Amino acid sequence: MAEIVCPSCAAVNRVPPEKPAESARCGKCRQPLFTGEPAELSGADFEKHVTRNSIPVVVDFWADWCGPCKMMAPEFRNAAQAMEPNVRFVKLDTEAAPDQAAAHGIRSIPTMILFSGGREVARQSGAMPAGQIVQWVREAARG
Repeated sequence: MAEIVCPSCAAVNRVPPEKPAESARCGKCRQPLFTGEPAELSGADFEKHVTRNSIPVVVDFWADWCGPCKMMAPEFRNAAQAMEPNVRFVKLDTEAAPDQAAAHGIRSIPTMILFSGGREVARQSGAMPAGQIVQWVREAARG
C-alpha cells in the first residue's frame, strides 16, 4: 500500500497497488492526488511531503525574484507531467520558507533536491530543461 500526500490539503492517503494512481483522489478533500502540476508547498507541509510520500519527491527551491527560477518553472511543470505518478514534484518558495531553505543548505536558486524515503538522494543547482530534469531524476533515483 503506497502512501501519497495530497498536494491540495497535505492529508496522507493510502493507495492500494491495484488502484490506478492517476485516478486516485484524496480521502479528505476529494481532490486528485496527481494533477501533472508541481504542488506549491509551505514550510509547514514540506516535511510531510518529503517524509510521508512512498514515491520519490523532487523539490524545486525557488524565489519569485529569481529570473532563472521563472525560466525553469514551465520546464519543471513539463517534467512533472512526464513523471507523475511515479515521482512527486513540489515547489518551495525560499522567501516564504527561509527556515527550510537554510535547513537544507540552499545557497543558490533554483536548486532541486531529490528525496526518497525522507532522505536527500541528489541535488542539482541551476535551471535545466524538462528533458534534463527527467534524466537527472531517473539517474539519481537508480542511485
